[in-house]
Amino acid sequence: MGTAAGGVGSGPRYVQIADEIVQQIRAGVLKPGDMVPSESELVDRYGVSGGTIRKAMVEVRASGLVETRHGKGSIVKSRPPVRHRSSDRFRRSLRQGGQAAYLAESAQSGAAAKVSVLYIGPMEAPEDAAQRLGVPAGAQVLARRRLYFRNGTPVETATSYLPWDVVKEIPELFTENPGGGGIYARLEDHGHEFAEFVETLQARPASKAEASELALSPGAPVVHLIREARTTEGLVVEVCDTLMAADQFVFEYRIPAAD
Repeated sequence: MGTAAGGVGSGPRYVQIADEIVQQIRAGVLKPGDMVPSESELVDRYGVSGGTIRKAMVEVRASGLVETRHGKGSIVKSRPPVRHRSSDRFRRSLRQGGQAAYLAESAQSGAAAKVSVLYIGPMEAPEDAAQRLGVPAGAQVLARRRLYFRNGTPVETATSYLPWDVVKEIPELFTENPGGGGIYARLEDHGHEFAEFVETLQARPASKAEASELALSPGAPVVHLIREARTTEGLVVEVCDTLMAADQFVFEYRIPAAD
């Protein structure tokens, strides 16, 4: 016992063990959907302490090849993360083709996507959203809260806040399915032409409630993204407050070099 990783890599023992597990995944020894051996199994296999195995698994999770679900252990991912392409995801051509951003991105990654609507209705605007929308704090807005699934796993929550004066004449925005192209297509149908989308991202640990909603381990990394949808008239007609499981997404940004 304890010789399985002998001669693999260099450096601290936990790094060697992590490297071997990663190599097993990449070589197909551990296949998509397989469980990574438990801590006790790895302790027996490598003849090291539980602490060493826990350090090794931190490195394995950092590779992005496994996902850890509370009470289930670590599972080899079945597909690569969804790739957010800032320059592509809100193209008008996608909306006109009837595709909402998340579903379009999921399709590009080969994932099965599902959206569950948790709430649609009036709400008092939270202070930050109100400030971004240019309405008083506590003003009535339309809130649309969704939970997004990828291959059956919850990966993202999102709440859109829209000014009441903008949405009150757009009945589709009060329904679970606003139609092809999503809410942005319906806003444009009613004369709100978009000029740009501005996103702010922050990486941080998930709160206990957030980890529970996304089926993550307590303190797992998440990305908190806030997006403003700005029109050609300079109005912010939506603020979307999104929380994403960090291991499920890759962010790609195209930044012009010219003025």
